[in-house]
Amino acid sequence: MNPIIRILSCGMAVALFLVAPVAAAQVLTGDSFTPNPPLVAGAQQQVVATYAIASGTTFPKNHELQMTTNLTGAMWTIQVILDGNNAATQTAAGNAAFVNGELLSYSANHDVSFSVTIDGVVPPADSGQAMVLQVEEIDNTGNVVPGSASVISQPVAGGAVVPVTTVVPTLTPVPVTPATPAPTRSPGFAAGAGILALAGAVVGAVWMRSPRP
Repeated sequence: MNPIIRILSCGMAVALFLVAPVAAAQVLTGDSFTPNPPLVAGAQQQVVATYAIASGTTFPKNHELQMTTNLTGAMWTIQVILDGNNAATQTAAGNAAFVNGELLSYSANHDVSFSVTIDGVVPPADSGQAMVLQVEEIDNTGNVVPGSASVISQPVAGGAVVPVTTVVPTLTPVPVTPATPAPTRSPGFAAGAGILALAGAVVGAVWMRSPRP
């Protein structure tokens, strides 16, 4: 082969290798929701997603996984599984969690996977969709590895139904003050009888004081 053609062929092969998209190391293998979709804005929601490291590959030690969610008050539990057995466990809180590549980096002859469990509250979604989990591989320069992002979104049905409690006001009875009875007047003497009695008493007194013969 002409040396010039050989050099050009090698150069083209190297160029294709450099611009070729890098396949994601992690592959989404399943997800589940409690309660089942559609999600309800303002309601508590649990999401469980499982991933596997692509067969025949090794996750780079100097890379990491960046995980984000739009669930509010999110609590994370990340379980690494090696050859079917639980290995490292990691927890986090908030809208983001990170997994160091050291926890996922095993030789290609091992079966490596991990599960992500998120508990949080579904936010209002103007678009009708809520992003519950996004996973991206970050390289040692802090950039996202092309083709590594995987996103899980679900429709949001609306606001949570808040039970309405009817409060019946307690009526306080108004105290009733009993009416004071009018005083009973004792029966008196008739006016005429009183005058006659008084006159008789005067006459008697005068008679007693008069000199007797």
